[in-house]
Amino acid sequence: MTAVDELDDEARTLFALEPVAPSATLSYGDHPSQVVDLYGDPAARPVVALLHGGFWRERYDRGYLTPLAAALAADLDVCAALIEYRRVGGGGGFPATFDDLPPALAALPGAGPVVLVGHSAGGHLALWAASRCPTAVERVVGVAAVADLARAHALGLSDGAVAELLGGAERVADRLDETDPMRIPAPRAPVVLIHGEADADVPAELSRRYADAVGAHVLELPGAGHYAPVTPGTRAYETLLAVLGPA
Repeated sequence: MTAVDELDDEARTLFALEPVAPSATLSYGDHPSQVVDLYGDPAARPVVALLHGGFWRERYDRGYLTPLAAALAADLDVCAALIEYRRVGGGGGFPATFDDLPPALAALPGAGPVVLVGHSAGGHLALWAASRCPTAVERVVGVAAVADLARAHALGLSDGAVAELLGGAERVADRLDETDPMRIPAPRAPVVLIHGEADADVPAELSRRYADAVGAHVLELPGAGHYAPVTPGTRAYETLLAVLGPA
């Protein structure tokens, strides 16, 4: 993600939306970031679990996705669960960020399978969680996902964010086998990747590379950037709604 003072018009549209308060908040640990905000009826099914982006850094939290969570709960009549997790600079990074995902998913209401949706770095975490967590996952949707960690590191995305996540540039090679969606087993659940062709933060090639490797389906959106698919009211958001609609 981009620093707030460097946002393009598309990003400003999303960040100008009023935050939406959840109907309830669950804790899955003692750390302040180990919480899940619920939108809609907790008894509604499926539960759509949302993982936010921000290149895994503490200064970016779930706040920018609260309008998306509220919109999905209303438009799809689901329970949207917006997950916070420990991030680099606030107790996260390897392995803490990854360790948060199993208990976060286990804390979701109900016992049925969940739909995992992740934006940007959250897309990376969604792909990882669908492969590694014991919670049953019905579908995975990665939006502008950092789906190829090694390639993201080679490109130096966001001034070395992958190296920060994995504990330093000298640790990246040793930890990719545990953390890179390209190297761990593919999720058993169907995977759809949505990526704007004009994304300047996470190149669409990362989604293409992942899809070529594991057989996932990619929807590339002409003219769309990094934030359009997670901004309610946009044409790109309508694409996300269609993907998340009844199978």
